[in-house]
Amino acid sequence: MRSLIIGFAIGIGLLQMQARLPGLEWYVAGLVLAALLAFTAWKFWQPFLRVPLLLTCGAWLGFLWAAAFAQYYLDQELPAAWEGREVTVIGTVADLPDRDAQGLRLRFDIEQVVMQGMVIPPVPPRVSLAWYGNRRQQAPAEDGEQAAPARIALPEMQPGSRWKLNVRLKRPHGNANPDGFDYEVWLLQDDVRATGYVVGAPAPAAAVNRRIDAFVWTPSHAVEYARGWLRDRILAALPGQPYAPAIAALVMGDQRGISQSDWSIFNRTGVGHLMAISGLHITMLAALFGGLASWLWRRSFFTRAQLPLRFPAQKVAVAAGILTALLYVALAGFGVPAQRTLYMLVVVGIAFWRARIMRVSVVLCLALGLVLLLDPWSLLWPGFWLSFGAVGLLMYGTVGRMQPRYAMEAAARTLWWRKLWLAVKEGARAQYIVTLGLVPLTMLLFGQYSLVSPIANAVAIPLVGLVITPLALLGSLLPAFAAEYALQLPHQLLGWLAEFLQWLDGMPFAVWQTPLPSWWMFLLALGGTMLMLAPRGWPARWLGLFGWLPLVLNAPTAPPDGSMRVTAFDVGQGMALLVETPTHRLLYDTGPYYTPESDGATRVILPYLRARGIDRLDRVVISHNDNDHSGGAVSLFKGMRVDSVYSSLAGNSPILRAAPAHTRCMAGQSWNWDGIGFTMLHPTPESYDSDKWKPNARSCVLKVQIGRQSILLAGDIEAVQEDQLLNGAAAEQLQSTVLLAPHHGSGTSSTEPFLRAVRPELAIFQVGYRNRFNHPKPEVFERYRQLGIRRLRTDDSGAIIMNLGDQLAAEGYRQEHPRYWYGR
Repeated sequence: MRSLIIGFAIGIGLLQMQARLPGLEWYVAGLVLAALLAFTAWKFWQPFLRVPLLLTCGAWLGFLWAAAFAQYYLDQELPAAWEGREVTVIGTVADLPDRDAQGLRLRFDIEQVVMQGMVIPPVPPRVSLAWYGNRRQQAPAEDGEQAAPARIALPEMQPGSRWKLNVRLKRPHGNANPDGFDYEVWLLQDDVRATGYVVGAPAPAAAVNRRIDAFVWTPSHAVEYARGWLRDRILAALPGQPYAPAIAALVMGDQRGISQSDWSIFNRTGVGHLMAISGLHITMLAALFGGLASWLWRRSFFTRAQLPLRFPAQKVAVAAGILTALLYVALAGFGVPAQRTLYMLVVVGIAFWRARIMRVSVVLCLALGLVLLLDPWSLLWPGFWLSFGAVGLLMYGTVGRMQPRYAMEAAARTLWWRKLWLAVKEGARAQYIVTLGLVPLTMLLFGQYSLVSPIANAVAIPLVGLVITPLALLGSLLPAFAAEYALQLPHQLLGWLAEFLQWLDGMPFAVWQTPLPSWWMFLLALGGTMLMLAPRGWPARWLGLFGWLPLVLNAPTAPPDGSMRVTAFDVGQGMALLVETPTHRLLYDTGPYYTPESDGATRVILPYLRARGIDRLDRVVISHNDNDHSGGAVSLFKGMRVDSVYSSLAGNSPILRAAPAHTRCMAGQSWNWDGIGFTMLHPTPESYDSDKWKPNARSCVLKVQIGRQSILLAGDIEAVQEDQLLNGAAAEQLQSTVLLAPHHGSGTSSTEPFLRAVRPELAIFQVGYRNRFNHPKPEVFERYRQLGIRRLRTDDSGAIIMNLGDQLAAEGYRQEHPRYWYGR
């Protein structure tokens, strides 16, 4: 059984690395082969033969199961011909809407599509919608500069309510960057096959954009409505309180209200796993209610019914604990750690009811199989590996090594403080096993490890699990007038805990950060960890420390001498490029601003730099003030050490107030790093003295040259500035191997004389998928083709990685890292 389930997991993992799904012939051949393997394994009783046969059989079944699952979901996609077209739909709100400064975001289950003429639009059954709180639906200007749109009052949309909406949809698409978040597979996992926005304002008396029914009963709607009810009660009882969203996360699993600054502290101190409904919380709550049910049952609920004689109290306790866990997991939204805990409790409960003894490893494998059977994509997320990894480590480090039964019985007869000491001792050992054992996996997933996490967790686990969470649950269920007072205590305790964590986070060397390790480094460190956690009688356990040496000594990679690497990030509609020489790094532009909690730096640039182990940038060049170029600057300065900044920003810009060692871009500036020349070609000093130019006209134009290879970073210059460069002192320096298309390929740039002067082999277009400016303009994009210039665009290729030295090599991330869900 265990071999079959482990093979099943391996097969699912193999499928998630494929560029395309298998055809029908694979299913037929795979099922036949799996049947033959299963029959052969049944015939052989020797473990050394049965185990590999069952592993192979399970792998085939897992591969085919995940493929069938994926094919079913992908078949519901929105046809490309219907992208951007307005469609009227009727459906229900599927989850808790997320309200922010820009408007509402929600999942919408479509029940009916209103016919357009004689055609019923082929819309997927579930979509992700945004309803923006402004009246602007399209961009009025090419450069995005516009007056602030008028705000509109958006309605309260409760889970389960039925609405008629006019929407505009597109196929799922997300940024594709190395070591970045995969938005497309995240949508696929939730069966969301289109995204879009509501067109128009709420109109109760009109035909569209109105509520039809207040609530439509389904089990999932009831759960989501209960979650929303609890969240609203908590936020109403703690109005304006800084940790009210964290209290809501502990009670009903909604983490969206926790600020990025708080998440940063929680993650850097290693307690982020506690700021949700985790397996630990579920187990403790199930034990609490199970014990309460047993206590009441033994006393027949203080009646004369003699209930223990009719049914054993132990089985009642197990049933009550499982029911409690089920309800609490539903409130959590069925996350992977919560699912794992629930399934393990169910398996143990069934075994107890049937008076059977099951190995802990069998319980864990059954939970693993159930999680992957219901959600084959769950193994793509860190929570899956950390959850099952922690339990597996506890099994490895404790099973068979606990105190013998006679010792436990003797301890039970000792004084209470001895019992407490024994419990603390066992808890400390479990924390030691998890803390040490998860280091290799945490470094593989995140490239950093909190060195203060043992101290932080020693305080936070009992405080959050045994005090704050139960008090928050109790307070959220009390009447409103009582909840206002009852929730103050857990909120205050959480505030004190946050202050303690902030103090820990401020300590030197609070976080150990290295580049993401290679697989051989991870496996060597994992083997060393297993040796260190081996039983005490195992010889030379200390040798396991040597397995960590490659992990500890892992250093950031850099281009070899005589070459440079340029990474054009996929930041949507914006610019951000990292230029690396053997010993220096320069960032050109910082990507756009998305929401108050995210921008190009926090979502793309900083995660990439941290995954590479890069903790310093020698220079940042911000070409000009437009949001899509400078939107991530402040976040970048907060999250990364920067030595100097070049820009064309005005002196009163808030970005400059946060920037270190600022220098204004001027034509003629130059420097040399590792034999690689950097030359600023624009703007001229005179352009700063005139107020007739838009920020685009003052874009910092930078040329980087290594031998015969070079790249020209043109910012958002337009035709006038291109003509100035052609007829100015920099005309002889324009020729470059790679050109960053000026102004994203707009209709007011990339003139033919300019392109003929630059004569690039490759042009890079940093544009967003179906962006509202329609960049690059079709006629401009065609102009590059007619001139024989190879074209790569980030909305098609994802991040573009270029290596320049003796020759040019360029590859898009989507082509280098193909997955079957890209572009679907």
